[in-house]
Amino acid sequence: MGLELLLGLAVLALIDSTSIGTLLIPVWLLLDPRQVNVSRLMVYLLTIAGFYLILGLVIVFAADFFLGGAEIPAETVATADGEPSESSWISVVQMLIGGWLFYISFRFDSSKPGAMDRVNRWKQRTAEATNGPHFLMGLALFAAMAEAATMLPYLGAMAMIANARLPAPLVVLLMAAYCIVMIMPALMLMLLRTLFATRIEPALIKVDNWISRNAESALGWTLGVAGFLIARDAITRLW
Repeated sequence: MGLELLLGLAVLALIDSTSIGTLLIPVWLLLDPRQVNVSRLMVYLLTIAGFYLILGLVIVFAADFFLGGAEIPAETVATADGEPSESSWISVVQMLIGGWLFYISFRFDSSKPGAMDRVNRWKQRTAEATNGPHFLMGLALFAAMAEAATMLPYLGAMAMIANARLPAPLVVLLMAAYCIVMIMPALMLMLLRTLFATRIEPALIKVDNWISRNAESALGWTLGVAGFLIARDAITRLW
């Protein structure tokens, strides 16, 4: 496990930390007087992090089980000096994911009509929340499941971890660290809200307004960066 892999995963985790489920919903909960409760917000954050941890472990170990022995033929992929590469087919899948992310990143533009619809729907759903821990767990699971298919940086990161062929305990540790980084910005905002109470509200409102207004464009940029990192990692392994 090299430094390049760790840095790439850290960047992807920070990208995933800016999604609606991992950042915007926690900000909305912090701005709602009914929801400003550290223990209940921790329930939300730990639930969404736990979901992605379990999902990531399933993806990585399933990929290792089903694709672990599928090597790319020597005539298909070779190193620069002509020697066959030991990369597996999962590297090709990872490269395609990265290329697709970079391609679709140009389709997201906050200035397009209807760009705010997705954010507004989630904001309304969060505003209707009660402050019960069971509801917050349900909201976290719903947000995680709804966004799992669109969190392509996360899926690409799972491909990078699977392709590294790490020991199982290290995979679990790396995945746990990834999920912690995903919720770290929300944890920091929660800490600031607890320490500074209403004095931090204007900053939270600015964060909410900026992300909501630029959500689609920001998503395009993050997908582009994630696609580049994921494809670059796969290409390095293949060639």
